[in-house]
Amino acid sequence: MKYALRAICFAFLITMLSALPARAGEINVSAAASLREAVTELTGTFAKNTPGTTFKNNLAASGSLAKQIVNGAPADIFFSANPEWMEYLKGKKLMDETNITTLAYNVLVFVGKPELKVKTMRDVVTLEKIAIGSPKSVPAGQYAADAFRKAGIEKQLENKLVMARDVRECLMYADRGDVSGAFVYKTDAEQMARNVKILFIVPQELYPRVTYPVGLTAAGSRKAEAGAFYRFLQSSDAKKILVKYGFIVK
Repeated sequence: MKYALRAICFAFLITMLSALPARAGEINVSAAASLREAVTELTGTFAKNTPGTTFKNNLAASGSLAKQIVNGAPADIFFSANPEWMEYLKGKKLMDETNITTLAYNVLVFVGKPELKVKTMRDVVTLEKIAIGSPKSVPAGQYAADAFRKAGIEKQLENKLVMARDVRECLMYADRGDVSGAFVYKTDAEQMARNVKILFIVPQELYPRVTYPVGLTAAGSRKAEAGAFYRFLQSSDAKKILVKYGFIVK
């Protein structure tokens, strides 16, 4: 009887703890991997100037993050590397549609060893292995796949592509020499590349403009701190941070 009572009390305690709301002032951020440094500074700056506010930053491929949110992962604000995954969450009624805006823009580039004689999309087909983000979940990979189709080289690259979980992993493959080159964002190449350099910028007419929307989730819209952070992202101070990391802002 004593053990049964103890078990009932323990079960009740667990139930009560799981029902407790998130800590006041805590903001859960889900952001595209290519925004890692910028988001780290944006959240750090806001927290420094807003005592009592803390952040939990979750950085990964936009598609992976969107699916996590659908499956119940805590998220108050979502930064996507393309509009499609934002639209996906809107379709699931998981975003506050009145609080979504364009944060910044980027450019797709091809990186490889400095000695590599690759200057155009047509030159890429001569290489052995090329890394791209998996188009099913990584916007940079989807942009690259669009460019392949428009450039007419999709078939020639079929057996040469190495898929990465996000754009940073894609760059890592190239930097380590696991592949001949990789399609990544200009910001990633400028911030993170060590052994490779930008060999050419992918012509803009070959793919949609790299656009980063940001918005409050349905859950985040009910948190004053998340709303304040969302407004901060549209400030001149926030834009200066984005420009510092190579992003293009309005």
